[in-house]
Amino acid sequence: MKNVLVIGSTGQIGSELTMKIRREIAGSQVVAGYIPGAEPKGILLESGPAEIADVRDAQGLAAIVDKYKIDTIYNLAALLSAVAERKPLLAWDIQMNGLINILEIAREKGCAVFTPSSIGSFGPETPHVGTPQDTIQRPRSMYGVTKVATELLSDYYFHKYGVDTRSVRFPGLISNVTLPGGGTTDYAVEVYYSAVKGEEFVCPIGPGTYMDMMYMPDALKAAIDIMIADPTRLIHRNSFNIASMSFEPEQLFAKIREYIPSLKVRYEVDPVRQAIANSWPDSMDDSCARAEWDWKPSFDMDSMTRDMIDALRKKFAIS
Repeated sequence: MKNVLVIGSTGQIGSELTMKIRREIAGSQVVAGYIPGAEPKGILLESGPAEIADVRDAQGLAAIVDKYKIDTIYNLAALLSAVAERKPLLAWDIQMNGLINILEIAREKGCAVFTPSSIGSFGPETPHVGTPQDTIQRPRSMYGVTKVATELLSDYYFHKYGVDTRSVRFPGLISNVTLPGGGTTDYAVEVYYSAVKGEEFVCPIGPGTYMDMMYMPDALKAAIDIMIADPTRLIHRNSFNIASMSFEPEQLFAKIREYIPSLKVRYEVDPVRQAIANSWPDSMDDSCARAEWDWKPSFDMDSMTRDMIDALRKKFAIS
């Protein structure tokens, strides 16, 4: 992994992943791919090359791959779950037609490809507790449908053409750097901002709704580690369950109140997001990732909460 293209470099994952690879992978050149209207700024722009990279523009992507001799593509272009339900055809266009373009370029030019999957790839018939690596996947959201298709298509290109495709099923991701945009698990990020700012938090997910969550530093580590893992150890490829913590809203609010007792919360449940959350696993079994490429998270809910609050207080200059 030497010359890397991160598509979606200004999004929640991409903005941090681009910088982490630039800092930590010796000798790497990382191109920050973006779409007009979502241009990189600050250190993301100043620390390396940036190019317009629309997954629906195959010719433009191929030109970037040639220009920078790209060997690894991180395809992070996607509409998140709640937004995808409002714009299902656009979600399909970006997530499936875009993926075909990337896989074809990778086949022709010898690139490895990471396209993340999600807990959204599971559905109501999936075992909800300790969800196995290999199990029924019948999601009822457009986001979930595209994630299952992504897993299958990525595996197809590996078995049919030898394209080095790898991925993980991300749980809900919690970050203190970039706010998410339209995901079902977003509440678990937004409540920290409200708590630090002293604002009342309005929760769109009902109490008792368990979902897998992960702190962004662990997610970034997983995205890098899977791509540099020894391929001879990989039995699975697309896509690995990875897990860190599972909780329902009241448990998270109680943990935050240990550090910010003044947190105020009320519920206004969003029926669309709640229906999606109800169809997702409560917790995933990540034993295959642990066995095949030594996956192990570093953060639990307590250490994440302490780090989130400290980082946000510094971000907003709140003592």
